[in-house]
Amino acid sequence: MKPTFAIYGIQDRNAALPYPAYIHDHNLCLMQQGKVITYLHLERVSRKKYDNCLAQYIEPILAELFIQKNELQEFDFVCVNSFVGNAFISQNGRFRFEAKINGKEQLQFPLSTGFAYWQVWHWQGIEISAWLCPQELAHIGACLPFYGPFRENSLLIHFDGGASQGNFSAFLYKESKIQLIECHWELSYLSKFFNDNALSFKIIGSKPSTHCSHPGKFMGYAALGKYEETIEKWLIENDYFRQYWHNPEAILESIYKSFGKKINHFSTQEPFFQDVAATFQHIFTRDLLAKIEHLQSKVQADYLYYSGGCALNIVANTAIVEKNWFREVFIPPCCNDSGLSLGAAALLEMQKGNVVACHSPYLCNYGLGIIEVPSPPENLIEQTINLLLSKKVIGICNGYGEIGPRALGNRSIIALPNSKELAKKVSMKCKKREWYRPVAPIMLKEVAEMVTGKKVSLLAKYMLLDFIVLPSFYKALQGVIHANGTARIQVLFQEEDNLLLYKLLHCLYHKHQILGLINTSFNQQGEPIVHTPEQAISSAQVMGLDAVIINNQLINLGEK
Repeated sequence: MKPTFAIYGIQDRNAALPYPAYIHDHNLCLMQQGKVITYLHLERVSRKKYDNCLAQYIEPILAELFIQKNELQEFDFVCVNSFVGNAFISQNGRFRFEAKINGKEQLQFPLSTGFAYWQVWHWQGIEISAWLCPQELAHIGACLPFYGPFRENSLLIHFDGGASQGNFSAFLYKESKIQLIECHWELSYLSKFFNDNALSFKIIGSKPSTHCSHPGKFMGYAALGKYEETIEKWLIENDYFRQYWHNPEAILESIYKSFGKKINHFSTQEPFFQDVAATFQHIFTRDLLAKIEHLQSKVQADYLYYSGGCALNIVANTAIVEKNWFREVFIPPCCNDSGLSLGAAALLEMQKGNVVACHSPYLCNYGLGIIEVPSPPENLIEQTINLLLSKKVIGICNGYGEIGPRALGNRSIIALPNSKELAKKVSMKCKKREWYRPVAPIMLKEVAEMVTGKKVSLLAKYMLLDFIVLPSFYKALQGVIHANGTARIQVLFQEEDNLLLYKLLHCLYHKHQILGLINTSFNQQGEPIVHTPEQAISSAQVMGLDAVIINNQLINLGEK
């Protein structure tokens, strides 16, 4: 049976902009018999954060993957669309895809067919078997490679900044059919809090060009404040100040008029703005929960599959899980746009009758060749722990990189979690991040359940949940606890999750009573996560890391 080749590469509305605007995080995926063969997140190779220029790269990629193997017609192609378009054409025009239908007719499964053409040589070309995958379904399909086939009687929800027909959609999977329940823009006010709101951008000093990184920053900042009903009323009366991009002074004047607070400029240190951010987060969580509760009252689903960029909101995710409306909640590690080609490929594989296998998140392998990482030797564990206990900061570049925006152990920076000063060094000095952004810990399951007093959901494997840490563990975890007493814990359930980190954590806890490690992505602010060993060494030197582990080989970079 032919392999499936999927791309998310729709061009942006304004190609002249120096940064990704409506479209970002282009990616591609090759699957065969339900298994991922190749995955590329374009930014990891191009080194341009959130790169949206796949049209410039697709022809040589096709040549590498298919022409050299004489497989020009031996694959099925699926293209993910979006609200900005349904067509894809390479920069030189040799490869193109066009949809055969538009509108909400796209929101169906089986996927609708499209037209794809690959010009082999001069005037000679071939037509390729092709399908169209709406962005809504592609987001949800990204769950399949991590949790297996959809379970009977499942609610499937996509929630993002925007897709092909809306920013929120819901489907019901029942009797092996995917049925559309609703798709609309009615919840766009919620997603815009984090990616298109003048007030939230002014508060933390974001510019329109950084709208892709703003959500994560603003979510972290929101932990500093508390919800205020009076602030919510003020926000609603002013339509959340969405359109005050060129009139920030009017926002400050409104604050004085409504609250009697004289604030002369926007500052992340201002407690009022911290409460505004917390109020935005509260509204987002509450209104999303109300929508899911309404849907669940109608369909009475047993399971929830939830994806889209909004599924990176750990506070809302935790609230969904804790409501116990579903037997289980599934969210993929690549729930944002980086998982679209994977989701589309998985859906077409499912459509062709192939069972999509369960994968680890370490799928980002394009251009790395075959890597066989040896089992970490005992001397590596011992040497690494000695460095960590000496308050050293270490980068890890093992095997293939993680799919999605969060480092989960193969492209990570690690350090001890028991020092605020060390955490600040990692975040602010090494990575050049803002003062208010917390770093996350990684722990063994037994430790995570001890420090939280709760059973840990599998979603914690992918750093998708927020946990309240018991006060008795604050001191031991002071470097990774948010201002509100929570932590975004990544949990290792077994050795197979990440053998190196499992062994490190096991030894640290059982021999040294260290509860976990700082685990943050291996990159400086504004740069993509490192992809190759060469990039890892170079970035480690620039960031002033003390050592780097490359495929389980420790390289000591000396005193910094």
